[in-house]
Amino acid sequence: MSTASTPALSALQPGDVVAQRTIELSREMLVRYAGASGDFNPIHYRDDVAAQMGLPGVLAHGMLTMGLAVETVSAWLGPELQIREYGTRFTRPVVVDPVTGASVEIVAKVGAVDVDAGTARIDLTVSYEGRTVLGKAQVQVGARAPRSHG
Repeated sequence: MSTASTPALSALQPGDVVAQRTIELSREMLVRYAGASGDFNPIHYRDDVAAQMGLPGVLAHGMLTMGLAVETVSAWLGPELQIREYGTRFTRPVVVDPVTGASVEIVAKVGAVDVDAGTARIDLTVSYEGRTVLGKAQVQVGARAPRSHG
């Protein structure tokens, strides 16, 4: 993964790529995620069930893809910024081959900066086989609130 040190919000410019990485998903990762999340829908680990459902193969959990995407931003944030909001739409499935897995590309780019509000919008492009799998994936980041002592 490549990341840059977190600049002050005022130094961010729309279009700046702040982080990017490629994630190699495997069937083992899907089984581990199923155990952690409690989502044991067999379309996420059984080829026969996926085929019966008319799917092109075993699919990665949408929430796994969503979580891995935002993790790219959280790794870049540093101590002075935090995630305020995150939203996306699931637009295409990620099919995880039993042998080769699936490569998911994530690019985090500054979409807008509001210096007065102390926030920035980071737009995520999340793709698999050259096609976007998360639509309108946006993360609002802002200055970390000071901790109160009491």
